[in-house]
Amino acid sequence: MAAVTYSIIQVRRFLHDAHFRVQSSVQEALASGKPIVALESAIIAHGMPYPQNLSMARNVEEIVRTHGSVPATVGILNGKIHIGLNDEELHFLAKSENLVKVSRRDLPYVLSQGSSGGTTVSGTMIAAHKAGIHVFVTGGIGGVHRGGEITMDVSTDLTELGRTPVAVVSAGVKSILDIGRTLEFLETQGVCVAAFGESREFPAFFCRQSGFQAPYQVQNEEEAAKLIASILALGLSSGVLIAVPCPKEQAASGQIFEDAIQQALKEARSKGIIGKELTPFVLQRVNELTSGKSLDSNIALVQNNARVGSRIAVALGKLKKAQGKGNLPQSGRATAPQPVVIGGTNVDFIAKARNATMLVGGQTNTGKVSRTFGGVGRNLADCLSRLGRTPFFISAMGKDEHSESILRYCSHMDMGGVLQLEGHNTATYCAVITGSGELSLGLGDMDIHQQITEHYVSRYKQHLCMAPVVCIDGNVPIATIQYVCQIAREHQVPVCYEPTDENKASKPFLSDSWRALTYISPNLRELRAINRTLGHPVPTDLPSRLEDVVRTAMTLACPLLTQLCCVVVTLGSHGVLLCGRSMGGSVSLHPGTHTQNAAGELCAAHYPAVPVSREEIVNVSGAGDSLMGGIISGLLAGYDTDTCVRMGLLSASFSLHSRAAIAALQNFQYACAGIQSRTCQKPSDCDGCLGLYTCKLPRGKCDLKAVSRETGGFQQSVRST
Repeated sequence: MAAVTYSIIQVRRFLHDAHFRVQSSVQEALASGKPIVALESAIIAHGMPYPQNLSMARNVEEIVRTHGSVPATVGILNGKIHIGLNDEELHFLAKSENLVKVSRRDLPYVLSQGSSGGTTVSGTMIAAHKAGIHVFVTGGIGGVHRGGEITMDVSTDLTELGRTPVAVVSAGVKSILDIGRTLEFLETQGVCVAAFGESREFPAFFCRQSGFQAPYQVQNEEEAAKLIASILALGLSSGVLIAVPCPKEQAASGQIFEDAIQQALKEARSKGIIGKELTPFVLQRVNELTSGKSLDSNIALVQNNARVGSRIAVALGKLKKAQGKGNLPQSGRATAPQPVVIGGTNVDFIAKARNATMLVGGQTNTGKVSRTFGGVGRNLADCLSRLGRTPFFISAMGKDEHSESILRYCSHMDMGGVLQLEGHNTATYCAVITGSGELSLGLGDMDIHQQITEHYVSRYKQHLCMAPVVCIDGNVPIATIQYVCQIAREHQVPVCYEPTDENKASKPFLSDSWRALTYISPNLRELRAINRTLGHPVPTDLPSRLEDVVRTAMTLACPLLTQLCCVVVTLGSHGVLLCGRSMGGSVSLHPGTHTQNAAGELCAAHYPAVPVSREEIVNVSGAGDSLMGGIISGLLAGYDTDTCVRMGLLSASFSLHSRAAIAALQNFQYACAGIQSRTCQKPSDCDGCLGLYTCKLPRGKCDLKAVSRETGGFQQSVRST
């Protein structure tokens, strides 16, 4: 128990390290003891041409997931070591030129310069060990170069294996190297080397045979896991190399490749290519000389290694559990990093008139009145919880009959940060909605929100520091918003601000606090109020025609994008407009790529709303919060921008059809998950996707089309289905 507790402390310290950024799925796996497989990025940035490198990276991650583990691709972005990359970050590494090839030697300089690059076996092992990840999959490791006895050209991969306790699963040593001397060097470094499978033959990357025998052999994943567990139990500082032969059907002819290697090495010598530039050059030249056969073999062996490595990680996890060390103590699970939402909790009374035109002057309008539970912060936390991203919710309520009802209703949420105060009223809100579904009037008793003080929120500083994202709404006092922004700036935590209404929208913008925000989700009126607070010119009247609305929204978003990653402008029935910087053909939602592309062009993407007739609209109070809940849920899952927005639009459409502010449909999570793969993943008792996408779409094709045009300094992308 003491050893496990120490491990938890080390992981928490690691998660606070300013040099590291850990993807939320990897954080969750670390906290819960799920099997994780580390993956390198030098093979993406330097080992293969685009777009094969990007396709390979995506496929390898999916293979790792399919076989039971969580993938954690390691890369350097903007001077930070990222453990776990989203799709936009993979695309950045795959397509960018002049990236650094980062090993142990290069790490300090690359981080100090704020540069980006792909991590080698050595660099990835360091990151994996720091994170507590025991299994790492690569294609083939570096070694002693041919003629290394003269040049002393020896890869740092070998010395890293001698000093870092991580299991490396590879197809042996790259066949362009001196394999005999490499095995001798590994023996000197005290590295345990074992061939995987039916033979002790040590594989040579493209080729199944090298002419050398491995010192040891493990026949399956369970034996490999036992070997790794023994090394970890002994506390040795050295790693282990599991050498997996390339699949027979993709293995290359040894003589063909040997001839190509000799030719490539001859050319390298004539051009004076040495050091870390040598391997990429030779691999590329061998691929050319073999008409692409080496690249096919390379991709096949990496994918095979991913299958084997993922299974080894699963077997290692089972072994640790069987030994009583796999499950973290309850305190470790309770403090696992999770999103944090800070904001209001209300009891909402929704009054919807029967007619589109309201009678005024004290007359009674016929309609229906219902009670639901709302508050912008609560709605957002509710939506995230229903989408499987349960946040830690910080709020305040009275201790009365309303609060007891809220707690019962929100039993699916983490309400551990909700303060209950005697002598105070739980916030109540009354919304009057026209028959056409438009909000006509809102009345609120919101005094309790002033009790969400800086002092109270500071109790949960650890949650804030470790959160993958913090969401805060405009109900929170200004001093609390400033405190949260300060913590976020110090620990580089993304912050999403939901303005709530026109009068509260400008709270962060009354000081420099807004510069710490990452996302903001205003409507057009709130966006105008923010610009007015910042002293920028604003229109007196707001347009109603879609093209004018989009143009105005882009103009008002521009000043905020000097600091923010993305401005999500909610346009009601017109849908949503994303304003930010271009990344991979769409607006980037990921803060890591925002800073890298600070000089990139501004762009905006308009997504139409899911068609919902006026007669179908039941409640509009939670649609905007559901939209952001869906987007943030997709963001935390590492999905691309389009998928995140589609999840948000589907969530909003469910909300519009629901009496509750946030839809409590049985298949809510299944429906949103189905969007990511563009196929229907819902069970047979389907609640319906409300027309957002077509079930049984042939071959998984999507009917989403896009056209672009230059507009007002932005590259505007207008999408329609």
